[in-house]
Amino acid sequence: MTAKRMTKINIKLKTMAIEIERKFLVKNEDFKKSAKGVFYHQGFLNTVKERVVRVRIVGDKGFLTVKGITKGAIRTEFEYDIPVDDAIIMLESLCEKPTIKKYRYKIPWGDLFWEVDEFLDENKDLIVAEIELQHEDQKFTLPDWIGEEVTGDPKYLNSNLVKKPYSSWDQETCNYSVKKN
Repeated sequence: MTAKRMTKINIKLKTMAIEIERKFLVKNEDFKKSAKGVFYHQGFLNTVKERVVRVRIVGDKGFLTVKGITKGAIRTEFEYDIPVDDAIIMLESLCEKPTIKKYRYKIPWGDLFWEVDEFLDENKDLIVAEIELQHEDQKFTLPDWIGEEVTGDPKYLNSNLVKKPYSSWDQETCNYSVKKN
């Protein structure tokens, strides 16, 4: 590979959108005291782990997101606004079924934010929290309502909850439940 070609690759990598997040189960509903949930409807055009393509509606806005393969807590991510009418059509006619419906709660935590997803329909009773970080080794404290870390467990990825929804998991071996308030 030529030096000129290497420079182009390095430049692209430096400007690439990177997502660094840690994911945890939620053990009770105390997080609801800190935020109001916003309804999200999303589906996937592609769920191959090397390139996930998601369509999402939040309120009256549509988004198309492309994510690369997850390596530890890091993955590439590119998100674009799209017309909400296009997102509706994609969710209804092109996305893999079932689509995902959830309420998301954004909770400030120091200079960070927790995003807590309370899933509905086929994924009802599953509540997962994510915290987005500046770097993989960044230190942060855990709220009392945070449970087991599941960052490296692919079954908790939204794209995999389409293929194998929470309601289909063996609840005896799952060993997870949320304490209701």
